[in-house]
Amino acid sequence: MFNYKYLSREHLEGFDNYKYMAIDTSPLSVYVMHPFWDRVVKLFPRWVAPNVLTFAGFLLTVLDFFLLSYYDYSYYAASSLARNETSVEPLAAPLQHEEIIPRPLWFALAVFLFSAYTLDGIDGKQARRTQTSGPLGELFDHGLDSYSVFFIPACLYSIFGRLDFSIPPIRMYYVMWNLLLNFYISHWEKYNTGVLFLPWGYDFSMWASTLCFLWTGLRGTAFYKRYAFGSYTLANVFEIAIYATGVCTNLPVSVYNVYKSYKLRTGKMRSVSEALRPLWSFLTVFAVCSLWVHRSARLPGTDLRVLFLLIGTVFSNVACRLIVSQMSNQRCEFVNWLLWPLLLAAAASAMAPQHEMTAFYAVTALAVVAHVHYGACVVRQMCDHFRISCFHIKQRTD
Repeated sequence: MFNYKYLSREHLEGFDNYKYMAIDTSPLSVYVMHPFWDRVVKLFPRWVAPNVLTFAGFLLTVLDFFLLSYYDYSYYAASSLARNETSVEPLAAPLQHEEIIPRPLWFALAVFLFSAYTLDGIDGKQARRTQTSGPLGELFDHGLDSYSVFFIPACLYSIFGRLDFSIPPIRMYYVMWNLLLNFYISHWEKYNTGVLFLPWGYDFSMWASTLCFLWTGLRGTAFYKRYAFGSYTLANVFEIAIYATGVCTNLPVSVYNVYKSYKLRTGKMRSVSEALRPLWSFLTVFAVCSLWVHRSARLPGTDLRVLFLLIGTVFSNVACRLIVSQMSNQRCEFVNWLLWPLLLAAAASAMAPQHEMTAFYAVTALAVVAHVHYGACVVRQMCDHFRISCFHIKQRTD
């Protein structure tokens, strides 16, 4: 089942020659987190494989998502809490569902998220401690990171809810895409420069998200039912901050770094069309999803969580293939194949609206299965090529 060869001989040869290059200038990361991670990693025995830490961190973010899905599947729980607590402003819409998120759960979510962040920070250090650093570890790490991108904001939306003093689902949909773009641009940048410039926003966003969960545990979701200034609510501030750290900050910096690599001739020196080639997969998926959402009478209002799962899964597949291409120094694909079933589902929904949700759930299931299959096969193929185990450190014979 997981023996399909997604990687060509050229991909594997490219991985043989791969050298990791990254630049991290975030003050929070350099002066706070790395010293902390240097201490934490020593708590783990040397027989623990780095990929175990990576995968455990990923599962904790998934656990956050599933826990909130259980208590607040439709994102109405914040409004019901606000009705039962002291709110500084009246509700703007009637109560829709009796969904209550227990206060202690927010503390658990904060612990799980910060633990995931820590595990993501120490996996590379564990690899160096155990002398098991290699392309598989980086691919595994960044590949799972590309999937985690949507889980965290999908959880944060439960703090504000979808009704009073919040932002509507369609705007949260675009917030999500902004975050996905933010991740993708960093790897597009590496595809052209050969260097991964780690964005400052990652560390700050993980701290901010953890603190938001902790604060919500202390004060409840009713705290967010207020205006920050003028007619702007705290949810609006959250929305503005996401765009400010993405499209308005990370994107210009990435474009400048690519431009500088051409000017100084330090990058891959691809033609303009080849340099922009990875963007087409991202843009076409975004265009089809957005067209579907805007033409639909039910999306994104109906089953917003599955919509997040769909776009997050397809995006992760697109991003993983870009990461494989840039690490193996191979040409990136022009269009991701999942675009075609996505386009078919969108077209079927437009022609037969009564079957829209069936098409929606079917293409989501297909995307999840296809992406898991892709990831498992690529990892297995690389393990076979390098004669290593993903989750086990082989004992040295020397």
